Amino acid sequence: MTSVDETRSGEAGTSPAGDPTPPGGDVGTYPAAGPAVYPGYPVPPYQAPEPDRLTRIVNRIQARAPRWLAPVAALGCMAGAVGYTLFADPTRSAPDAAPSCILKLTTGLDCPGCGGTRAFWYVLHGDLPAAARHHLLFVFALPFLLYLYVAWAGRQIFGWKLPQLEITPKTIGIFLAAWGVFSVLRNLPWAPFDAFYV
Repeated sequence: MTSVDETRSGEAGTSPAGDPTPPGGDVGTYPAAGPAVYPGYPVPPYQAPEPDRLTRIVNRIQARAPRWLAPVAALGCMAGAVGYTLFADPTRSAPDAAPSCILKLTTGLDCPGCGGTRAFWYVLHGDLPAAARHHLLFVFALPFLLYLYVAWAGRQIFGWKLPQLEITPKTIGIFLAAWGVFSVLRNLPWAPFDAFYV
């Protein structure tokens, strides 16, 4: 007659002597119930899925690329944005000139990004009050974005150890909420909000 403990140990895949032996006697194999059935046995390590071909190519390029390549590529993108803004001069273009804001054309309302290119143009020409009037939050965020780039690029290229800005999900949420409130307020037809309508 078997005791309750022996029955339970047998159900759990353990011999009456206490040796954890999986059903069938094969050590290291587990039934469909999973590794938790056999406490004391090492859990097989999680195997990550094989990356696809594009991911393997990107990982290979990233492993072989010099550390300065990413900051220089980002700098090239920023230089392209500066060149386009200076060449296009958005302050002299018509409201319906391409590229234009679909929301502005169809509803007459400023979208969250309306005025950003013109604000950038005014920043490049040193006119911060005009830039802030066209897009206040862009002008507010620009110094932080520039510092983030300088700190990252300096660390990547020269090994600088500038203090890193900690951008938490809470910070991003607050900024997006402020951006949403600004986008609503700038469309109100009353002073002082109408000063930000572009």
